Amino acid sequence: MPDLSYTAVADPAAFEERLKHVPLAPGVYLWKDAKGTLLYVGKSKVLRDRMRSYFGAPRGLNAKTRRLVTQIADFEIIVTQSELEALLLEMNLIKQHRPRYNILLKDDKSYPYIKITLQDEWPRVFTTRKVVEDGARYFGPYASAGSAYRTLDLLNRLFAFRPPYECKDDKFNRHRRMGKPCLYHDMKRCLGPCVPGLVSKEEYRAAIESVGRFLDGKSEQIARDIRHEMEEAAEALNFERAAFLRDRLKSIEKILEKQQVLRTVDTDQDVIAFAREEGSAVVQVLFVRGGKLINAESFTLQGADDESDSNLMASFLTQFYDNAPNVPPNLLLAEHVEEPMIIERWLSQKSGQKVEIKVPRRGEKKELIELASRNAKQKLEELRLQWLNSEQRAVAGLSELRDLLELPALPQRIECYDISNTQGTNSVASMVVFERGEAKPSAYRRFKIKTVQGANDVASITEVIRRRFTRAQEAMESNTIDVVHNDGAEEVGEPQPEAPQQSDIKKQIDKWGQLPDLLLIDGGKGQVNGALAALRELGFDYIPVVGVAKGVERNRFDLVRPERDDLIVLPRDSKALALVQRVDEEAHRFAITYHRKLRDKNAFKSPLEDIPGIGPRRKRELLKAFGSLDGIRNASIEELAAVPGMTKKAAQELKGML
Repeated sequence: MPDLSYTAVADPAAFEERLKHVPLAPGVYLWKDAKGTLLYVGKSKVLRDRMRSYFGAPRGLNAKTRRLVTQIADFEIIVTQSELEALLLEMNLIKQHRPRYNILLKDDKSYPYIKITLQDEWPRVFTTRKVVEDGARYFGPYASAGSAYRTLDLLNRLFAFRPPYECKDDKFNRHRRMGKPCLYHDMKRCLGPCVPGLVSKEEYRAAIESVGRFLDGKSEQIARDIRHEMEEAAEALNFERAAFLRDRLKSIEKILEKQQVLRTVDTDQDVIAFAREEGSAVVQVLFVRGGKLINAESFTLQGADDESDSNLMASFLTQFYDNAPNVPPNLLLAEHVEEPMIIERWLSQKSGQKVEIKVPRRGEKKELIELASRNAKQKLEELRLQWLNSEQRAVAGLSELRDLLELPALPQRIECYDISNTQGTNSVASMVVFERGEAKPSAYRRFKIKTVQGANDVASITEVIRRRFTRAQEAMESNTIDVVHNDGAEEVGEPQPEAPQQSDIKKQIDKWGQLPDLLLIDGGKGQVNGALAALRELGFDYIPVVGVAKGVERNRFDLVRPERDDLIVLPRDSKALALVQRVDEEAHRFAITYHRKLRDKNAFKSPLEDIPGIGPRRKRELLKAFGSLDGIRNASIEELAAVPGMTKKAAQELKGML
């Protein structure tokens, strides 16, 4: 019997009965949580056995699978005719839904490719993120746009095809009408196909075919052709052409020197290895064409924690080659994969040629695997250092701030408040949140000042802090929330949705109950004391409050403490200064953005909008009839009542208001 005691299944008996009727056939299974959210997509040649294996002893499952099982509340199955069908269906479902517990190729939908429009009269070469069957040739994918752009720039310098982005069809046709090429022709970065007579279609297409051969790894053949053409030009005493070809030949030979030439016969193969650490995984692919290493790209996987090496490799292969336009006949892998014969069949069908998967253990191919592994480890180390540097900077700043302010512990959650207005109008406040030194935009809040007239930052800060911590007080004191506030702490002025459900209200209020370890107030002693007064009023004065005093040009970020006259002057190289500056500038940005939005909205607001009974339709008809507010003001009650949609009573009220 399956053990469902540690799942989220509401009716174990009904769930077990459904499991009994799952067929012993190939197919795909989908685990879902209590809300119907898809958690995981898997495949199996024997569905029932595979699905029941999730509900054995928990100690027999890895940590990731145990977390998955605790959320399982429902499932769905799709029976297929074969294991290959199940593989294809699983791939499509993962690509479509990207379930959180599947291994996912990061940003797999947006990898760039190089496209050659062979179907065009004068073909173009450029990067794209979509592969479609349109008669063009595609090469890639590349791990980043920068990698694809560098390759494209090199190709353009070598073969002088139409510049990838500077020569679109409108510019091409314009220069054709002018009968004069652009600057790229003078720079020898374009053969000038836009001007008749500069280059023949045959010569231009030969250059385009050379681009394709180069990307296929057939650069030696290109070098031979260029050498032969250079010799012919020299014999014909066309020394300028011969010199141009000589320079191009030198560039290609320099590239050939950098490519690793294998001792084996000319082969096309992809060499794939990976490195992993604490849930992170980087896969390195070496593209070997014609026995030469022509490219190397690194790809990041997410959701790889607690997965076996074979499952990780299989997941990468199915997701990577699902979009890849070219599949070589040989794949050299660092690890065995699950169901290699099924994957081989799929790859062979996709590429139209036999594809073999091998895991070399000795010789030159093993050396290639080791080279790929070293590159993967290097890339993973770079990513780890980037993450560590970011975290270390945050921890260093928090530690320094703790020591300077004599806090009992690191301020894990910092809230910062800023006021923005224009001569006292459209006054607003922002609240930004940083957790562990990093911004948390989902916790940001903004307020429209309601009780303060004019430019009074101290009173405005007091109001905002009072409103924010009143919410916190209610969240802490109430187990059931039956009051929905509308104090302007959300999208002020926007249409309000229907009344939310109690569970949604509770979640919203609970967020206000998360208290900060430190309050930063943009301003000096007055703003700090105003905030502290509101905290004392509500019983939250144990939360540290610090002001951020800046110079006139916002070139200083000194700290102001309540009941202390001396400032904490942060040194230029201080990690605390960098952190405080980031937090304060973010609060300023968020406040002024909201202020400008309200100011722009009010600048175009008509006084008619504030008159009861005058809606958008009546306002439109009144302005249409009288042209302006002054015209409406000067009209008689009878004239106003004659406007479509108006009544005599509404006209009298309008006249009285104006």
